[in-house]
Amino acid sequence: MSDYQAPVRDWLFNLEHVADLAELARLPGFEDAGLDTAQAVLEECARFNQEVVAPLNVVGDQQPPSWKAGEVTTTPGFKQAYAQFAQGGWQGLQHPVDFGGQGLPKTIAAACSEMLNGANLSFALCPLLSDGAIEALMTAGSEALQATYQPRLVSGEWTGTMNLTEPQAGSDLALVRTRAERLDGGRYKLFGTKIFITYGEHDMAANIVHLVLARVQGAPEGIKGISLFVVPKFLVEDDGRLGARNDVQCVSIEHKLGIKASPTAVLQYGDGLRGSVADTQGPGAIGYLVGEENRGLEYMFIMMNVARYAVGLQGIGLAERAYQRAVAYARERVQSRPVDGSAKAAVAIIEHPDVRRMLMTMRALVEGTRAMASAAAAAYDRAHHHPDEAERQRQQAFYEWLVPLVKGYSTEVSLEVTSLGVQVHGGMGFIEETGAAQYYRDARILPIYEGTTAIQANDLVGRKTLRDGGAMLRTLATQIEQTEADLRQDGSEAALAVLAHLARGRHALLAVGEFITTHGSADPNAVYAGSVPYLMLAGNLVSGWQLGRALLAAQRLDTEGQGDGGFARRKVATARFYAEHVLSRIPALETAIVQGAGSALALAPDAF
Repeated sequence: MSDYQAPVRDWLFNLEHVADLAELARLPGFEDAGLDTAQAVLEECARFNQEVVAPLNVVGDQQPPSWKAGEVTTTPGFKQAYAQFAQGGWQGLQHPVDFGGQGLPKTIAAACSEMLNGANLSFALCPLLSDGAIEALMTAGSEALQATYQPRLVSGEWTGTMNLTEPQAGSDLALVRTRAERLDGGRYKLFGTKIFITYGEHDMAANIVHLVLARVQGAPEGIKGISLFVVPKFLVEDDGRLGARNDVQCVSIEHKLGIKASPTAVLQYGDGLRGSVADTQGPGAIGYLVGEENRGLEYMFIMMNVARYAVGLQGIGLAERAYQRAVAYARERVQSRPVDGSAKAAVAIIEHPDVRRMLMTMRALVEGTRAMASAAAAAYDRAHHHPDEAERQRQQAFYEWLVPLVKGYSTEVSLEVTSLGVQVHGGMGFIEETGAAQYYRDARILPIYEGTTAIQANDLVGRKTLRDGGAMLRTLATQIEQTEADLRQDGSEAALAVLAHLARGRHALLAVGEFITTHGSADPNAVYAGSVPYLMLAGNLVSGWQLGRALLAAQRLDTEGQGDGGFARRKVATARFYAEHVLSRIPALETAIVQGAGSALALAPDAF
């Protein structure tokens, strides 16, 4: 057992009052996914993660995977924990019943994903990539590919990976050079090197299903010539049994700042691996086309969007873990007398105002981003299950607008929260034994992989704001304004405090949207110079908006005497703190975006 406590109570609150799970459970396919189901699933998920996965977190940091002769041995205990994960059906939680999944809403699965990441971020990365592979095959894979791979991916018997990056091609996928040669029967041979492949090689599953970007011979240059292939570690026979080893090998794994227990592989395709199909068929990894040639990037974005939302949950889960550790330490650590003279002896540092401020900042950022992720998952579920086509389209647009915020803002927040966690520990936070440093190190990758914060911000500017002329932004502002009206009607001191800062934030969002749409074509450098501050402003505002909604629900619960009044009052206090300490940052961000481009670009590149 570890000291991690899964945030079941807060997620159940969000499911009921932010995501409106009761309404989701009335949608076709979700009839059995009400609050009772959610509570049972979350409580069992919490038990599994607290008892099985979380105790391996420090072990993984201290005893990372090892590589020898192309084989990777994972951290002691990981293989056994993964077997329990698969046996428990956790991989298939939100995937279709037709392939052996449970078909639950993403909203419930998101709660479980946060818990898994809070328990052990390195361990959770393996199922995250499998989810992306499942979604890509669900959308673009042929019936034959789905029949062969989906049941075993959904069950967790096999795992999936995403192969994009190459030594010369990081985020710019137009530079991908892995090549594919056509064979008969719809097969291809692949040749090339892929780097930074999470769980690209490991010993936890019988097969690893690589989804690989490559260029078919004669394909156009640039992103228009990229195709997507399934390349399994072991080929699959017609009867479903595993066959020959494919010509793909792990030539090394990376040594990293954090997430050390997650093996990050360099994979070599088509190098003539001895003991593989290359012995009889010549060099080349056997692959199978997903969808149509030259549409690979389109299909890969399905995986990337799944992963981007999931990485946002990683940030939230890790921030929650750091917050819990900081609170526990602050209650134990005795140092200094209180500044108000209320005690003559030294007290626990949680009594000191600045420590309380730091802990409240951590708490508010975690709860705000969690509420935003809840709202996004609910939009996804409505987009896929609502019977009205127009409503599905509206919800899909809303979800797509939120994805860069969930990914970008939540992961940037995780850096702030885990850094504050070290600060609360003081000098002991810099010592590995306390655990605070691991959370900080692990968090550092989150704003980088699956698209850096700047890539998320560019997406928010280009695809999500300029493309529709700011229409979705204005729709969002209208919805926020309705919450402002509800807060005004509530009339409590806390509600009015949130209202004031929420309204300022909404006006700032509209002003920034006007700046972007007005200058996007005429002066794109000025607009994109403020893209990350724009993402931070929008993520901050949406999180504060959802906490405003949470405040109203908590006030109702407290007034009606339902449930634990202490929990409801804590929700109200957290929402108010977020407004006064986090939403209050928005005016400065607006200034940086609208007025700050000139100074951001003032120095020529050779002047640095």
